[in-house]
Amino acid sequence: MSQYFEIHPDNPQSRLIKQSVEIINKGGVIIYPTDSSYAIGCHLGDKKAMDRIRMIRQLDKDHDFTLVCRDLSEISHYAVVDNLNYRLMKSLTPGPYTFILPATREVPKRLLNPKRKTIGIRVPDNAVCSALLEELDQPIMSSTLSLPNDEYPLNDPYQIRLKLENMVDLIIDGGYSGHEETTVVSLTEDKPVIIRQGLGSADWLQQH
Repeated sequence: MSQYFEIHPDNPQSRLIKQSVEIINKGGVIIYPTDSSYAIGCHLGDKKAMDRIRMIRQLDKDHDFTLVCRDLSEISHYAVVDNLNYRLMKSLTPGPYTFILPATREVPKRLLNPKRKTIGIRVPDNAVCSALLEELDQPIMSSTLSLPNDEYPLNDPYQIRLKLENMVDLIIDGGYSGHEETTVVSLTEDKPVIIRQGLGSADWLQQH
């Protein structure tokens, strides 16, 4: 049976944030809110927890996980970003975008896209998520909380609890979230390419 924390969406209780991070550091799999939908995540270095996420979501071995980061300064540790792309990311973060970038050697091989050696990076605009990342002091390895055969990601904490409380270690109830996925932008070519249109607007693309 998982823990269930109701955390205030605007003023997260620091005691519960600390307890949440302890669960991550002990190898736990957690469900937490972001600015698009709920996400499922674990410690960056924890292969067992990552395998559990694959099992829950029934993902194949080539599925790209995302590193959810607290800000852009953390990104350069895990991804190669030139000045032009950095400026673009700065204008769009925090927000509902996932950026595909060439990975640095700091990223464990099992997290990389095996063909392209890329990694997904994200900086959400969500107070609970930001507080978790600040306390954890490193990215959360994450995936959208979409279950097999579901058209949309889960966004109702009560429903999430009914479906998953026996499969994860912690569910953070930060209120209803949206049920759209992020907009995925590849920054691996000369120009940005939209891989998936989601919640984040793509109007800025016309300027590039």
